[in-house]
Amino acid sequence: MSDIAIRVEGLGKRYRIGARRERYRSLRDTIADAARWPIRATQSLFSRNGGNGNEENTFWALKDVSFEVQRGEVVGVIGRNGAGKSTLLKILSRITEPTTGRAEIHGRVGSLLEVGTGFHPELTGRENIYLNGAILGMKKREIDCKFDEIVAFAEVEKFIDTMVKYYSSGMYLRLAFAVAAHLEPEILLVDEVLAVGDAAFQKKCLGKMRDVSREGRTVLFVSHNMAAVQALCPKAILLYQGAVKFGGSSVEAVTMNLSSDRQGTYLQRNARPDGTPTITLLELTRVECTDETKVQFRMQNQGSGAARCSIEVKISDLIGAPIGFASVGLLDPLSALDLRAGCEEFLCGVKLPRMARGIYRLTVQVAKPMVQVLDSASEGICFDLDPRLPSGYQRVLESQWGYGALELPLDIDRAPVESPGKEPTALSLREL
Repeated sequence: MSDIAIRVEGLGKRYRIGARRERYRSLRDTIADAARWPIRATQSLFSRNGGNGNEENTFWALKDVSFEVQRGEVVGVIGRNGAGKSTLLKILSRITEPTTGRAEIHGRVGSLLEVGTGFHPELTGRENIYLNGAILGMKKREIDCKFDEIVAFAEVEKFIDTMVKYYSSGMYLRLAFAVAAHLEPEILLVDEVLAVGDAAFQKKCLGKMRDVSREGRTVLFVSHNMAAVQALCPKAILLYQGAVKFGGSSVEAVTMNLSSDRQGTYLQRNARPDGTPTITLLELTRVECTDETKVQFRMQNQGSGAARCSIEVKISDLIGAPIGFASVGLLDPLSALDLRAGCEEFLCGVKLPRMARGIYRLTVQVAKPMVQVLDSASEGICFDLDPRLPSGYQRVLESQWGYGALELPLDIDRAPVESPGKEPTALSLREL
């Protein structure tokens, strides 16, 4: 048996943009078109475009994509919206045909491309489990063995005989994922399943996908959750504008993907017309890392009326993991600021323990404390921390290497060591 589970060679998918919807056709229209077809075919043969149509009205969702996935590997597929991730999985799932190239799948495929893919709303949860199993090529005896595990994982025991059209989106998702993961497909294709559901369910899904990979099955995991991709996938494929930009270590792929989203240290925008407090300017003015990390910035707030608000500052890494938090007015409402009408400027500074080298994101919010966030600014506000190291420091650790972003204090007491060759002192029970 080959060790290759998925082989993609020169894959391309072209869509036609703005294609007009055809009207309903009668038998007379069909016969007339059939009679005119030889004439149209001859005209297109001698036309300048060779019958391929206007290239300006086409869009390549995928272009010359090639890669291989070994059996038993868990591979992430990442990239911006519109990079071609979902199109790739639809081709691998045989939902749509490629325009160019080919994709080989060696094994039974189970796919979860969106919430409740393949579910019939008029059937009950029990019936949909057996329907999906049959689609995957499972025998009834095999589904019977897994049925209780699927229902327990989805936590829908009370509603298993209810039509799924009455399920909430969370119940729908839990049952759909449970079916896809438990019916033992040799290759599991998962598209952004963790975008829906609470934190407990997301953790359960990650654990199940780890179990699936340990059993030697192949997983292709599409997600915008970079932390989940790093935790689950040793390898990743980065797509950019329909092409493979990078394939290899998931850490390198995530770093490359997030670094490309970095925009700068300055943000300016217009005030909202309804007069709600708006952060119209946010600019990093200084970042310093010595014995502690200092981040200084200035912000302008503009609104048409007075309001008592808090200013909240959050620092995270580019994966989204929170690093630090500071606020005026949130923890102590008496310290909230009275924002005046018009434009005001604030100079702010945040102190943190010394942070590791890397790229970080700054988010600033104006809010009514514990009530409502009035405005939030984080687009493009990033800083690259490459500190001047104190003397004696030999190397820099990057946070992407699996270490945290903060250098935490560590106290160690050194125990005295007996001199070599000295006999240990005998202690009596009374002395102990």
